Amino acid sequence: MQKLIFFVGVAGTGKTTVAKKLSTSIPAAFLDRDTIGGRFVEAILEMKGLDKNDRDSDFYKKNLRDLEYDTAKDVCIENLAAGQNVFMISPFTAELKNKQWIEDVVAAAGLARSEVDVRVLVVTLQDMELQKERIVERQTVRDQWKLDHWSDFQKRVDFVPEINWELPEKSVLVFDNSGELHEEKIAELLRWLNP
Repeated sequence: MQKLIFFVGVAGTGKTTVAKKLSTSIPAAFLDRDTIGGRFVEAILEMKGLDKNDRDSDFYKKNLRDLEYDTAKDVCIENLAAGQNVFMISPFTAELKNKQWIEDVVAAAGLARSEVDVRVLVVTLQDMELQKERIVERQTVRDQWKLDHWSDFQKRVDFVPEINWELPEKSVLVFDNSGELHEEKIAELLRWLNP
């Protein structure tokens, strides 16, 4: 079966880091929504005279958010149709709530749900100081709002999104990424992905 794995969670929990570690053992198209749409979103925001790092304004949410996510979805569909495993990295909060979304993705790739092992890895952190350190270390201007409003943002660190997709219970895993991401943790995740 092809694998379609979603790495979801709030900023700084380590979604991309976990996905990169697993990608050394599971060949997959590595699709980070920020990479796929980031430059285009920044250019459009700048053309509108807005902060290119903004992802919280009404303009972004109304005009660009779905554009980014839909483009990532289209790239995912192309890779699934080509027979690839796919890692999708981003919060996907609205998409996870939409029961039909995953069905449409798999069908658009010309596949049946029985042919695709869909899994959702929710990456969380119980260690708030570690999360803040990670956000500071990656030095992304886009994270400044989070740092400026840390007391509000930290309430969401262990956030588990609403998932309305029809998935077996075993296909969703909440993973606390606090502490070192050592080989034992990676092996545990690989056992979950390859039962």
